[in-house]
Amino acid sequence: QITFGSIFLGNVPVHAEVHRCAGQIHGYKGCIRDFQINNKELFIIDEALGGRNVENCHVPICDYNPCRNGGTCTSDAENWFCECPKLYSGKLCQFLSCDENPCGNGATCFPKSKQDAVCLCPYGRSGILCKDAINITQPSFSGTDGFGYTSFLAYSAIPNITLYYEFHLKFQLANHHSALQDNLIFFTGQKGKGLNGDDFLVLGLRNGRVVYSYNLGSGTASVISKPLDLTLSIHVIHLGRSLQKGWLKVDDQKNKSVTSPGRLVGLNVFSQFYVGGYREYTPELLPKGSRFKNSFQGCIFDVQVRMDKNQEFKSPGTPEGHPNAGRSVGQCKDSPCSLIKCRNGGKCIESGSTVYCDCLGGWKGAFCTETMSICDPEHDPPHLCKQGGTCVPLPNGYTCHCPLGTTGTYCEQG
Repeated sequence: QITFGSIFLGNVPVHAEVHRCAGQIHGYKGCIRDFQINNKELFIIDEALGGRNVENCHVPICDYNPCRNGGTCTSDAENWFCECPKLYSGKLCQFLSCDENPCGNGATCFPKSKQDAVCLCPYGRSGILCKDAINITQPSFSGTDGFGYTSFLAYSAIPNITLYYEFHLKFQLANHHSALQDNLIFFTGQKGKGLNGDDFLVLGLRNGRVVYSYNLGSGTASVISKPLDLTLSIHVIHLGRSLQKGWLKVDDQKNKSVTSPGRLVGLNVFSQFYVGGYREYTPELLPKGSRFKNSFQGCIFDVQVRMDKNQEFKSPGTPEGHPNAGRSVGQCKDSPCSLIKCRNGGKCIESGSTVYCDCLGGWKGAFCTETMSICDPEHDPPHLCKQGGTCVPLPNGYTCHCPLGTTGTYCEQG
C-alpha cells in the first residue's frame, strides 16, 4: 500500500480499492492498493515513469515524531516538514552545521560532530554562541584547543623596531605541566614562506625556561633563561635589542645577552604583533626558529614596548592597547564555565572565552539535554537504511522510509 499526495488519472475508466477514504477535487489523498486500467493491473511503482510525494501507506509521519533536537513536525496538504529550533538544520533537524553558521559576532564555527558545533569566540565575546560581551583587562589564553586552534591576540604591526626595541611584560602560568613545555608568548616577523632567512622576533617557553630569539636575516640568535621559579605567581620579563646585540632578563635572574650571527643589523618584519598564539593553528609557514607547538596557557598582561631609549613605554596596538583581532581569549581568573550548566553528566570545557559541553554517550545538544537517537549519524552501531532511505526513530527501534523504487525493511530491495 502506498500513499498518494496527489494523482491525476484523467478521463479513463479507473478501478481502485481504497484503503482510507480521503481526497479532494484537485488531488487524491489516501492509500491505493490495487490499481487497474481497462481491467489491466498496473504495478504502481515498477511501471511509474515518475512520482512525487509518494510513500508507504501507514500512520501519518508526524505520529512518529521524526523531528530531532526539539523540532516540531508539521504536515501540509502534500508533505511534512520539521520546524527546527535555532542552531539546527536538515530535514529532521539532525544537523548542527557550520554551513548555516549559528555563531555570532564573527566567531569561528567548528563542527564538533555532524550534529554539534562549537563557537570559538572572537576577542571581547564569550558564551555558547559568543553573544556575551566581556571586558578584558588581563587576557587569558588557553593554549591549543581540542580542535587544533590556538587562542591569540593580534595587534597592528609595531613600527620602527628595525634597529632598536625594548619590551616589558608580565605573565601568570596555568596550573598544569603543559603550560611550560612549548608555548608561544609573542611573535612578529615575516610570514608565508617559512624560510631560514625570514626576519622574526619571538618569545616563548620551552622546557620550563623562557626562550627569546630573533633573526635579522643572517641567522638566528637565541637567549635561554634559567628554569622559572614556580613558587612565583607572576613572572616579569624585560628584553631588548640594539642592532645585533640582544638581552633578556627574567624575574630576579641575571641579565643574559647574545649577538646575532652575520653582518645584518636590521629587523624587517611585516606581520601583526601576535600575543599568546598564532592566528594559524598550523605554523609551518612561520619562519624556522620561531615555531612553538602550542599557544600560551595562562595570563599575559602589561605588555609594553618602546623603539628608542628616550621614548616612554606604551602598549601595542592602534589605538594604543587595542588588538585588531583575537580568538578564544578570556579575562584572567574568570571562568566561563561558571555560567554554563551541562546536564546528564556532561562536562563543561573552556578554552579562554570559548565554552561548550562535552556530553556523555547517549546525550547531545548544547547542554547535553537531548537523547541521541538510533538514527543519529553518531549512533553506534549505525542504522541500516539503504539506498537513500530515511531512518525514522520509533519508541522501540526505528523504521526506514524508502524512496520511490525501493522496498524492504531497510530499503535494500529494488
